[in-house]
Amino acid sequence: MRAFLIGLQFLTRISIVRQDNWTEEDFGRSVRYFPLIGAVLGVIYAFFAWLFFTFLPAQQIVLPRHFCTVILLVLPILLTGGLHCDGFMDTMDGVFSGRSRERMLEIMKDSRVGSNGVFAFGVLLLFDWAMLLDMEPARLMAALFVMPIVARLMMMLVITLFPYARPQGMGKAFAACATKKVLCFAFFYTLVLIFPAGWLGGLSLLTALCFTTYFARYVTRLLGGVTGDVYGATATLSEAVVLFTFLAGSQFIR
Repeated sequence: MRAFLIGLQFLTRISIVRQDNWTEEDFGRSVRYFPLIGAVLGVIYAFFAWLFFTFLPAQQIVLPRHFCTVILLVLPILLTGGLHCDGFMDTMDGVFSGRSRERMLEIMKDSRVGSNGVFAFGVLLLFDWAMLLDMEPARLMAALFVMPIVARLMMMLVITLFPYARPQGMGKAFAACATKKVLCFAFFYTLVLIFPAGWLGGLSLLTALCFTTYFARYVTRLLGGVTGDVYGATATLSEAVVLFTFLAGSQFIR
């Protein structure tokens, strides 16, 4: 339970029992609970979608769709404190800088955000907003529930299967304790969690697996491994992949 609560507090702004004394072992143990932490976020996201598009309309209160979509877009950033977004922007700054491997890692470590990161994040937000807006409410609730679960499983996959690029760093604490056995355990209970979403949940998991494998291999070729920023970028991009899969799949079965 301690490891789960530490992971919840680190990956989100949700603090049930405040933990101030964290060790590397605590961080490492929390990895196995990443998809479960995603499920906590998914319940919150799906609840707001249900509130906006099912409960309030039943009470004769219909809020503008664009307004509700903006809230759903911003909600994940607020609940995670922008942690994964920061990693995404740093990764884009480094990977697309066109510099040497060492310089890329230096750019990613810089706390300042460059033009590549800002542009990439702006484009990603536009795509996410469009997909949220275009999806039917019933599918949207399922997508928002599955999205953070699959994304955090993809983080586990990258942590476990790809080498860490730096000799030291916060992400190395996760990488040191993640094992293939733990990954298999998390994969199994992720399937259980997303089972209610049906075939679209399974398809989104498969699509995210394919994308994450390609993305992590690409980054590894450039950097010689992955970093904590890449973990965040993986989560952010995987969430977009899940939304796209639900949106595209919904066009075939209504």
